[in-house]
Amino acid sequence: MELDDETRDLLQRVASSAKAQVRQVLRARIVLAAADGAGNAAIARQLAVCVNTVRKWRGRFAERGPEGLKNAARSGRPRHYDDLVRVAVVATATSTPPGPAATWTHQAIAARVGSTVFAPISGSQVGRILAGLDLKPHKVRGWLARRDTPDFWDRVQDICGLYRDPPAGAIVLSIDEKTAIQARERRYLAQPPRPGRAARREFEYRRHGTASIVAALDVITGQTLAETIQRNDAATFTAFLARLDHLLPPGKDIHVVLDNGSSHTAKHTKAWFAAHPRWHVHWTPPHASWLNQVELVFSALARAVLRHGDFSSRDDLIEKMDAWMIQLNEHARPFRWTYQGTPLKEAA
Repeated sequence: MELDDETRDLLQRVASSAKAQVRQVLRARIVLAAADGAGNAAIARQLAVCVNTVRKWRGRFAERGPEGLKNAARSGRPRHYDDLVRVAVVATATSTPPGPAATWTHQAIAARVGSTVFAPISGSQVGRILAGLDLKPHKVRGWLARRDTPDFWDRVQDICGLYRDPPAGAIVLSIDEKTAIQARERRYLAQPPRPGRAARREFEYRRHGTASIVAALDVITGQTLAETIQRNDAATFTAFLARLDHLLPPGKDIHVVLDNGSSHTAKHTKAWFAAHPRWHVHWTPPHASWLNQVELVFSALARAVLRHGDFSSRDDLIEKMDAWMIQLNEHARPFRWTYQGTPLKEAA
C-alpha cells in the first residue's frame, strides 16, 4: 500500500490526535502500518486487534481512500412516531396538569397524547422521547423572586466589597439565626454502607423537641461563635450583640452583615445600634440572605451533623452542634468571596 505525502500527513495527524475518536485513531494506525510494509498478522499483534479487523480497514482504504475509514451510513429503524406525536408529548409535558394531580407522569402524558392526536403511545416511549430532549417534568427546583428595590445592587456591591476588601483594623462579622432544628432519634439503628449498596436508615423517628442557635462568623479569620437561644426576638438578639461587644477588642470598629429578619430590623435592635456607634450595619437586600456568609456555616453544619444525625434528646443535639463548632474553629479558614466570577471557595 502506497500513500502520497498529503494522505500520510492526514493519517499521522489523526493517529497522534488526543481529540480524535479511538476508532478513527486505530484505523489510521492500521493503514500507516500497512503502508510501512507490515503484514496483517504483524499489525494485528502490534495494535491488539484481530486479523479480520486489519483486513477490513485495509480493504476499505484501498477502495475509497480516507473516506473509507469512516463508518458506513446506516438506515436504522424507521421512526414509528411522527413529529406531530413528539411535539404533542413535549407540549403536554411543559403544560400544567388538569388536576387534581400537580405533576405529570409518563403514563398520564401518554394518555393525554393518545386522546389529542389519536396516536396510541406507551409511557415508556414518552420517557424515551423526553430523555432525548433532557426534559424532566417530574423534577421541580425552587426559586425565590428577587425584590428589585431601588438600592438592590448598591447593597450587593457594598457587602461584596466589604468581604473582598475589609476596612483596615476593623472587625467584620456575619450574623444570623438558625431556628427550629429538630432533635430526631431513629427508632432503629442505621445500616452502614457496603460495596454496591448505600447506607440505609429507618424512616420512623421520635421527636425530642427543637433547638435554635445564633452565630457570628468572623469573616476575616473564619472563626464562628454560636450560642443556643430560647427565643428568636430582638431582646435575645441584642443580648447576643452585647456579649460580642464585651468580648471583642475595644476601640475597633465592627462591621456586621445582617439580613432583614424581624429580630434584626426591630426598633429595639436599631436603638441598640444607635447607642453603640462603633457598630456599622450592612443590610442584605430583601430575598438575598445568601449574601450573609454565616449561611455557609449553617449549610456545612446541616450537611455534617444535622441531615443524617441521630439525637437522643435536645441536649444531645445541642452538645453535638457545639462539638462540631469547636472542631470547625480549630481549623477555621476564611471564605474566599468572589463577585461576578467563579463559585465561592474556602481560602487556601
